[in-house]
Amino acid sequence: MNHRQTTTHPLQRPAHLSGTIELGDLRVHRLGYGAIRLTGPGTWGDPADRDGAIAVLRRAVELGMDFIDTAEAYGPFTNEELIRDALHPYDGIVVATKGGGVRPGPGQWEAVGLPEFIRQGVETSLRRLGVDCLDLYQLHRIDPRVPLADTLGAVKELQEAGKIRHIGLSEVDIADIQAAREIVEIVSVQNHYNLATRHWDHVLGHCEQQGIAFIPWGPLGSGDLSTFGTFTHIEGLADHTTAQIALAWLLQHSPVMLPIPGTATPHRLQENAHAAAIKLSNEQYQRLTERSGPA
Repeated sequence: MNHRQTTTHPLQRPAHLSGTIELGDLRVHRLGYGAIRLTGPGTWGDPADRDGAIAVLRRAVELGMDFIDTAEAYGPFTNEELIRDALHPYDGIVVATKGGGVRPGPGQWEAVGLPEFIRQGVETSLRRLGVDCLDLYQLHRIDPRVPLADTLGAVKELQEAGKIRHIGLSEVDIADIQAAREIVEIVSVQNHYNLATRHWDHVLGHCEQQGIAFIPWGPLGSGDLSTFGTFTHIEGLADHTTAQIALAWLLQHSPVMLPIPGTATPHRLQENAHAAAIKLSNEQYQRLTERSGPA
């Protein structure tokens, strides 16, 4: 893919105010976009408004979100096709996908780490996205029934063949990361993490030490943000939405953080992008951190 970076005024691309992070030799801005919500119910099939979904993807890029996260499991398959139709040839954009699982039905998913399945999945993701090489391929989950060396051995072969540029993991602990790094270079980890859900604090710390990007999935919680409560009692935050404050906290919490908030609504997308402009005071940051705590 073409990764030309352009310079524009931050008010035109507010997500650029989040700063940048490196994924191997790729540099992206630290506020990306997760495309999982651009599917049908149960992450199954096309969104109800396909044209609207394409418009949201294009608007995300216009707002400066140059890291787009997807997976073969989203749809399954239809999310990657949607991204191709909206954004190909990906000028200045990094598209990350995930593979290694099957979808029996809506809301259902099962990890499959068999080497032949991984190879087939990468080939079909390449075709759906319309590229010769995947920028970032993330193993969606480790399959406990298959030796990790076998699963990642297939991924390594595909990387050596020029079909994968960089490799990441999803929902893993430190021991998993260490085992994987004995086989391949790992540039990113994608775990469930947000202001209210901090079970993976120790993994985030490990990623900071090792210079690995940490991509929190579900950065806005359940989507209705009810788990976060309200922040209006914290001085200086009344003019911002709960989602904006939650994203600002993530960006300030760690330099390796790369949030990927997802939405199918244009005005929510706009709000999320402008979260990059929010700079929490030390007192605000500490009060939010103390309020959440590891969960």
